[in-house]
Amino acid sequence: MAKASQIESEKTFEIGAPYYCTECKRNHTKGKIYKEHLQFAKLENPIEPNVEEDEVSENEETEINEEIIDEEIKNVDIESLEETIDDEEFEKNFEDENDEEDYDLVKNESIIKDAESCVNDVKGLPGVGDATLRKLIKAGFNSLESIAFTPPSIIQEESGLGEKTTIKLIKASMDKLNIGFKSAEAVWEHRKHIAKITTGSQELDDLLGGGIETGCVTEFFGEFRTGKTQIAHQLCVNVQLPREQGGLEGRALYIDTEGTFRPERIIQMAEGLNLDYEEVLKNIIFGRAYNSDHQILLIREAANIIKEKNIKIIIVDSLIGHFRSEYIGRGTLANRQQLINAHLHDLLRLCDIYPELAVVVTNQVQAKPDVFYGNPLQAAGGNVVAHGSTIRVYLRKGKGEQRVAKIVDAPHLPEGEAVFSIVETGISN
Repeated sequence: MAKASQIESEKTFEIGAPYYCTECKRNHTKGKIYKEHLQFAKLENPIEPNVEEDEVSENEETEINEEIIDEEIKNVDIESLEETIDDEEFEKNFEDENDEEDYDLVKNESIIKDAESCVNDVKGLPGVGDATLRKLIKAGFNSLESIAFTPPSIIQEESGLGEKTTIKLIKASMDKLNIGFKSAEAVWEHRKHIAKITTGSQELDDLLGGGIETGCVTEFFGEFRTGKTQIAHQLCVNVQLPREQGGLEGRALYIDTEGTFRPERIIQMAEGLNLDYEEVLKNIIFGRAYNSDHQILLIREAANIIKEKNIKIIIVDSLIGHFRSEYIGRGTLANRQQLINAHLHDLLRLCDIYPELAVVVTNQVQAKPDVFYGNPLQAAGGNVVAHGSTIRVYLRKGKGEQRVAKIVDAPHLPEGEAVFSIVETGISN
């Protein structure tokens, strides 16, 4: 039975030192021996990098370390860490055992190829050289869709390109994407294949027409303790589920503006679905927005990582908190509303560029002092937020752990209500 230490009989691997991989034709320097490439591993030899290595039989079981060796451990005998696993277990555990770099190189190989293809498409536009390409990619315009769907003024401001160059790039991108009129039948064919993310509650899913819809902005608004943040946490977990279970097999990007994100809650929800909470936490990319400008900046920077990180949902919790605290008085109202409007359109534009991306925002409420009968509460942000959100859901408290969700506005859904519960394991019926 071949051991890892027997691949190089004359030399031994040193923890943390690079070794040459004949399969990747590059050095691995992450401080551990990659299982998949173990049979291709050689000690780094700058003079003769292609020296023949001892052959390891495909039928032999390879004894390797199942755990990632901590970088702080020094002078550990590799043989003492080796354990024998069969091929079936190797395949099962491979993705869990590798680090972030291996995840991108192996599990998301097709996603990386798509991202490279998008960059090559941009490079193929007329007048785009290396300097222009670098400016576009740095500003987040790394696909034809991102260029075609973005107003010229924003591209100029973010990338520093001239007006004529920008207009030429947008026109060329639209021509390549064949953007123009299409029949309602074509739109219907597209709508039939729209993916949706389960909320965890069948009643709430039915109210939303099957779950949280991709390609649009869904707004949840209500008083404190009505379940807005709980739904946001649950969606970060559910988006990672297989498609047959109501997920998208993707990652989540969570923008926290109020300091209410809690990994402990994610762990409870993951365990409720029998998921490995460590992997679930790894697949949630977190950003803390400290003011309204930072919040806007984070969303614009998100365009650079959506494709690379396989992000399928963006959460903004909450949308208007910073704007309400920073723009006080009627004198600042116009400026505030314009910024919120631009912020919402940044989110809508991401939905256009990435059709399988869902955007969910939470919103606060305010009371109308002139209402004496009925519910005086309404969503903060006024008509700007109302027009910018595709689907609006009002949440209110019920008995005990129960919450009530009501469709306030949706272009394709009737008004209705659903009752769901918030329990220790997350959102449920």
